Amino acid sequence: MMPDAHLSLIIPAYNEQENIKELLQRVSSALEKLPQPFEVIIVDDGSTDDTPRLLDEAMQTRPWLRVLRMARNGGQSAAFDAGFKAARGQVIATIDADLQNDPEEVPRLATMLCDGTDMVSGWRQSRQDTPMRRLQSRIANRIRNWISEETIQDSASSLKVYKRKCLEGIQLYKGMHRFMPTLVKMRGFTVIEEPVKHSPRFAGTAKYGFRNRAWRAFVDLLAVRWMKSRYLRYEVREVGRR
Repeated sequence: MMPDAHLSLIIPAYNEQENIKELLQRVSSALEKLPQPFEVIIVDDGSTDDTPRLLDEAMQTRPWLRVLRMARNGGQSAAFDAGFKAARGQVIATIDADLQNDPEEVPRLATMLCDGTDMVSGWRQSRQDTPMRRLQSRIANRIRNWISEETIQDSASSLKVYKRKCLEGIQLYKGMHRFMPTLVKMRGFTVIEEPVKHSPRFAGTAKYGFRNRAWRAFVDLLAVRWMKSRYLRYEVREVGRR
C-alpha cells in the first residue's frame, strides 16, 4: 500500500499501446526524483488495443501506478473527471499519453503553485504539430478567448497543475476539459500560464482529432460563455445576536 500521495498525475489513454512503455519510463524518471510520495493514475478510456494488458503488467512492478478502466470510450472530459475523483494528492497534474507533453515539466510547474497561484496551465508556445494543426489551434484559441472573454493563450493544453481545492466539487460536462482555466477562475481561484516544451507525437496517431471535435467545441464554448455570465458570486455572513 502506497503512502498518501502529495502529487497525483492523471493521464487519459485511449489505444496508446505504442506509447505506454515509453510513457511510464519517462514518468518514472521525472517523478521518482521528488521528495514527496506521488501516484500516477492512467485512465484507460475504453481501449481496444493492447493498452489494457500493458498497463496490467506495469502495475506489477510500479507500486505508484493506478489504473482506472472506463467501461466504454467516454472522451477526455470523462477520463479527466474520473481521475480527479480518484486522486489522493494535494497537488493534481494532468498530461496526455502521447508524450507530446513532457513529464519532466510536471515537477517544475508544481513548484509554481504558491499562496497567489492555484493553477498553472502549460502554454505550448512552440507546438511540434503540422502547420495545419497549428493554424487550427491558433484560430480556435482566438475564437475561444473572444467568445468566453478570456485571455488564456492555450486553454486546450493538457499539461496543467492544480491545487486540490480547485477541483473539489467541480462539475464537468462533455468537452469541458478544454476550458479548465476558465472553469477554475470562475470558482474564484488564480490561474497563470507558463511556457512549456512540446514534442512531436512519439508513436501512433491522434485519437481526438480536429475534425471530430470542431463543431462540438464551438457548442461547448457557447455553454461556457453562458455559465460564466450566470455563475453565482456573492458574499454572506450570519448576523450575530446582541
